[in-house]
Formats: sequence, structure tokens, C-alpha cells
Amino acid sequence: MSALAANDTLDFNSLKEFLDVTDGNLASHLKAIEKENFIKVKKTFIGRKPNTQYFMTKAGKTAFETHINALENLIRSQK
Repeated sequence: MSALAANDTLDFNSLKEFLDVTDGNLASHLKAIEKENFIKVKKTFIGRKPNTQYFMTKAGKTAFETHINALENLIRSQK
């Protein structure tokens, strides 16, 4: 989610390279967060090659911000 939070959209190969994961691993994680409506998928073609773009939804951004705030609060409470 952090990769998508920092970018408007990312394609499958960019995410795979950035996260250093296998196709199957990334696909299963993307499917899970898509099911929660945290991301959306846009499939197009560049020339004759398929291109799958991912972007965060409003619900995804809200959930991510909530998660980051909870982590920050946890860190602050440990000081």
C-alpha cells in the first residue's frame, strides 16, 4: 500500500520489481486488497502488450492513513 500511496498509479511489473516478490505472491496480495476495495485495477494495452495499472481508492487511502496513525501512536507510547 505504501508504494501506491506514494504514486498515483503503478503497473504490475513496477510493483513486482519495487517489492521484489514473485508474480503469484504479488497477484494474491493485490487480489486480497482489491477485494477490500482498497485498490482498483485498470487494464489497458500498450501496443499489443497488456498493461495492468493499480491505484488506491478513497477507502484505501483512509485505511492506510489510519494504519500509519496507529503505528505512530504505538511508537510514541513506547517513549
